[in-house]
Amino acid sequence: MQIANHLKKMKPSYIREILSTANTDGIISLAGGLPASSHLPIELIQHNLSSTFREPKLFQYGETAGYLPLLEHLKQQYPVSDTHKSFITTGSQQALDLIARAFLNTGDGVVVEAPSYLGALQVFELAQANIISIEQTKNGPDLNKLETTFASGKVKLFYAVPDFHNPTGAVWSLETRQQVAELCKIYNIALMEDAPYRELRFSGQDLPLVSSFCPQHSWVLRSFSKIAFPGIRLGFATGPKDLIEPLIKVKQAADLHSSIPMQAVLLDLLRHPSFNAHLKGLCELYHERYQALALALSHSLSADFSFEAVEGGMFLWLKTPGKKPIQLAQAALKKGVAIVPGSVFYQHHSNSSPAIRLNFSNSDPKQLQEAVQRLAQVLC
Repeated sequence: MQIANHLKKMKPSYIREILSTANTDGIISLAGGLPASSHLPIELIQHNLSSTFREPKLFQYGETAGYLPLLEHLKQQYPVSDTHKSFITTGSQQALDLIARAFLNTGDGVVVEAPSYLGALQVFELAQANIISIEQTKNGPDLNKLETTFASGKVKLFYAVPDFHNPTGAVWSLETRQQVAELCKIYNIALMEDAPYRELRFSGQDLPLVSSFCPQHSWVLRSFSKIAFPGIRLGFATGPKDLIEPLIKVKQAADLHSSIPMQAVLLDLLRHPSFNAHLKGLCELYHERYQALALALSHSLSADFSFEAVEGGMFLWLKTPGKKPIQLAQAALKKGVAIVPGSVFYQHHSNSSPAIRLNFSNSDPKQLQEAVQRLAQVLC
């Protein structure tokens, strides 16, 4: 049997395919967006875990929108207007997929930043959307190009990661947030604001969600993979009821509902009196690891290679002018360090600027220093 034509055109995830190799003994991985394995909040759930799993009702079918006690807790933790609604997803990645399936027809225009999150590009490719890339500046997307693209009348959705962007780590300025929101309102564009790293700020000041300036034209996608456990595969999406109801309908057909026992476990974790301390400690840890990576790069590499400072998240974007990122990644792996070539984060690799994405959250300072020494042998 032949696979569907649209699947034939879909490129595999470089990151997912390199994970098995990156986890080989002797390899220091700066490739995946992995939270610190040593700081997963396992101790915070151990006390309630056995009692949670003694509740038979948690092992029955549940509501598609999610476990009601968890939804009520999230409503208090992330307040929304009366016109908005939230529902639980199997990771924020599922929210992306549901939005694409519910709202995109073949050829519909979707604007993304360049570079952009690889998982989003895959979803839009699978939906056979017309993906339009807008160059990113250090303050966010190029606003002039964005407005010109919106004004063409060929765009339905705009996908973006304004806080600690994947892959660059950039944060949109307040002015950019306000202007993008205004453009979405003027041209009736739906914003998909992906916010999986928002709680991982370790310096600078918090900024309002972009969607707070255009609440009737946006979804907010959140994930618990980065602040809790990636393995529980839970996130949630929030937006106007008329934008959420179609997603719940598609989710019914997709998986009926996300795991109810895991939702109960997550609720216990979020209610734990030490969870906020865990989150604060995680940010402090990532700050330490980021500083170790940044310092090692500054000491080991020439001025030809540069990066912008980041204020949170998990990634640093190293510019490598004159180098071919794919070849760099292959050579680095032979030296015992796994990295991700920047070209995979572009819809068209030929339009990419030479760069590599480095993850600092899952390696300790000593490992990061050793990884940079190995990388320097390839770059210099």
